[in-house]
This record gives sequence, C-alpha cells and structure tokens, in this order.
Amino acid sequence: MIDDTTLLPDAPTPESSDEQEELYERHRVVVDKGQELLRLDKYLMMHISGVSRTKIQAAAKADCILVNGHTTKSNYRVKPKDIITVLLPEPPHETEILPEEIPLSIVYEDDDVLVIDKQPGLVVHPGVGNYTGTLLNALAFYFQGKKGKDGQPLTAYLCHRIDKNTSGLLLIAKNEEAQIFLAKQFFDHTIERKYNALVWGDFTEDSGTVTGHIGRSLRDRKVMAVYPDGEHGKHAVTHYRIIERFGYVTWIECVLETGRTHQIRAHMKHIGHPLFSDETYGGDQILKGTTFTRYKQFVNNCFDLLPRQALHAMILGFEHPSTKQHMHFESPLPADMQSVIDRWRSYAANRTE
Repeated sequence: MIDDTTLLPDAPTPESSDEQEELYERHRVVVDKGQELLRLDKYLMMHISGVSRTKIQAAAKADCILVNGHTTKSNYRVKPKDIITVLLPEPPHETEILPEEIPLSIVYEDDDVLVIDKQPGLVVHPGVGNYTGTLLNALAFYFQGKKGKDGQPLTAYLCHRIDKNTSGLLLIAKNEEAQIFLAKQFFDHTIERKYNALVWGDFTEDSGTVTGHIGRSLRDRKVMAVYPDGEHGKHAVTHYRIIERFGYVTWIECVLETGRTHQIRAHMKHIGHPLFSDETYGGDQILKGTTFTRYKQFVNNCFDLLPRQALHAMILGFEHPSTKQHMHFESPLPADMQSVIDRWRSYAANRTE
C-alpha cells in the first residue's frame, strides 16, 4: 500500500521561484504482508499510477529507488513489509505546449542536456497568467522536427526553475533518463549553484549563512516568509559572501544549499537586506542613503535601468547523466545589472555626503 506520498509544492504563481528543486515526487510504499515475490519494477508499475517500466528502471539505475533504506536494482524481488521509497521527477506538463518562436541563448547542448542563459522577463513554463510566451513554448519551437537519441520527437524535461524576472543559467534534460539522473542531484543538493545579487545595506561581516524555514506567507500567498525551524515551511540554507561594498547597497554572491521558492529573496529580506529593485519584497523603495534630492534621483534612475530584482544565476555545475563528468558553466552579469552596479561603484567612489 502507499501510505505516504509527497508531491510537488503549492502551484507556483506567475512570479514563481528563484530556484525550486522540488520538481519531483517522492513516493513511500509499504509492501503488504501477503505480497508474493515480484520484480520491483513490475510491482511499482502496479502501485504508482502513470509510471512506465522504463522510467522505473531508469530511476533504479540512477539510485532513485530505495528498499529498506538501500539502493536497489529493478530486478529485486519485493518481499512482504518491504519499505520502498521512490524519487521521480515531475512528468511533462499535461497542458499542450504550443511552439512559439522566442529567442533563446543556448550555452551548451548535447544528446542529454541543454543549458540555457535565460533572459529576465521570460517565464519558465505555462501557468496562471502566463499560458504562452514561456521557455517551454520556445523549446517546443526549437525542438520542432528534431529527434532524441531514442528516435522519438524531442521533449523538454524541466530539472529546476528560476523566476520570471531572475536571469541566468537553467538546466533542461532532453530525455527522461537524464531528467531522473539530474533530479537525484537536486534532491541530494550536489548541484553547484551560485547567484549574484545586489542588495540594500552594508554587512558587518564579509560572509555569512542564513538559515530559516521558508513557507508561503500566511497573509499573502504570493510572498514567501521565513519562520522558526519546525513552525512552518521547509528547511532552507543560503550562504553569502561580499563581492563589493558600495555603502548603501552591496554586491554579493549567494550559494544555495537548498532550493526553496524565493529563497534568496526571502532570506535577504529576513536579515534586513532586500534585493535591489525587488518589488515583491520591498526592494523597489529607497531603503538606505541620504535625503538629498540628487540621491533620490540617482536611485530612481537605477530602478529605471533595472526594473526587476537584481538577481542572476551565474554559475551552474552538475554531473553529466551519460559521461559522469563534472560540467561547469558561468554566465556574465546581464547588461541591466552590470550597468547599475557600475553606477553604484561610481557613486560610492565620488560620494561626499
């Protein structure tokens, strides 16, 4: 019997996550006392709806199936009272994805993976308020007429997401086996992910760690809040270090140990350093600085240059599904963030007040 199934988190809003690793389903199955010996893959096909034998075998190969706490091959014979846990990535969206010719910046591509440098303003997948014009629509157009290594039409398999107004590197699998292999790395937190952000205020230390459960605000479902451990939400850890100080704002690098919805934005807000120009978390207001009109005009000009949260997924690293080699990619700061950082650097160097 299936006595506990952990599904995907709450459906994302159109302004969904900075980084969200929960693109998988975790199933826990307890074998009935009277169960006869049966191959694991056949047994799971009978007990998890909509899953193919091929997908189960791929999950076992990627160490995504445990029996009594141990990784297990698909030909294992289940026994009464066995406890089986299965990690399966999110299946393709049921909504029809119509091809749309949308520009893509492709950093790397082979038979298994696609690494994209996503521009700000592009939603990753269709959802409430964004049924077209998404990254998946763009990939459907890009994959038209192409076939994967199995000879079937190519399909994009999401491994994670980044927010509409966050720019940077995004990893896409090109077949189910690759997606399962990569999902395990996200689940184990072995994916290398580094972000650059511009935040309000200065820091006492050169580096630090923010720890705190993140969950949807009880007052506003579109906003994530930080809660004491165990009270609400999910465990989240963000490490940060200072890249450059500009007095009223600071350029930082963030390393995600976990990948909760709006993690960097919520954690920085929690410690009093909202992301610059982040409307959702109050960073689109002048939070630090002087009362001089000239300063206010300077900041407002920066808001105009960067009308989104100052957050960029700069570094992405993972173990390749087929070659098992470590892959490492870096994306330069986009022009809007670089321009604003340059302006703040100049302002800090010439500040007289």
